[in-house]
Amino acid sequence: MAIEDLPEFIRKNYEVHEWKHASAILKSDFPAEWQELIDILNDFRLKRTDVLAPGGGFSPISSWFDLAFKKRHWEEKSFETKIVVDKYEILSPTHKVDCVKNRVALEIEWSNKDPFYDRDLNNFRLLFDLRAISVGVLITKADDLSEIFKGLGIWSKYGWSSTWMKKLLPRIEGGGGGGCPVLVFGITRKLYVEE
Repeated sequence: MAIEDLPEFIRKNYEVHEWKHASAILKSDFPAEWQELIDILNDFRLKRTDVLAPGGGFSPISSWFDLAFKKRHWEEKSFETKIVVDKYEILSPTHKVDCVKNRVALEIEWSNKDPFYDRDLNNFRLLFDLRAISVGVLITKADDLSEIFKGLGIWSKYGWSSTWMKKLLPRIEGGGGGGCPVLVFGITRKLYVEE
């Protein structure tokens, strides 16, 4: 499967990038999780009130995705990992992954600082290397949303220092996810609704 094989709505309304055949792996090996992901992306709209919501804590956008995945039995998960050398154990727990189901790990990065991408990709790499996951998925902001944010007068709240696609792509292209297949969806201005 190629990105061109994604449903038309997804292709037209999200900026999509993939590495190491992530979409083909999802569609063929994890068809239920693939369909749930597509359904959730189809249902999402970027509401003006959610964009303008005060900062601090979990944003309404992240909360919407989190609830949509949890309704489908995806769970937030930390993996208990350790390294054992000659009976000497070193605990090496991972950061929590926003949503995990079967062997699919998904992170939602809306308004965090861009180093969170490093944490997410490192988690994907480690969990893939340990055979705990088969693919990682990231949902984040496409760069074209910057014009919406400027128009709403909230650009200073976000700026380019937060989680934007232009900050993620070089990290993945530079090998940040290691061997883990990664699929990325950028929320574009086409999903924006004034309500």
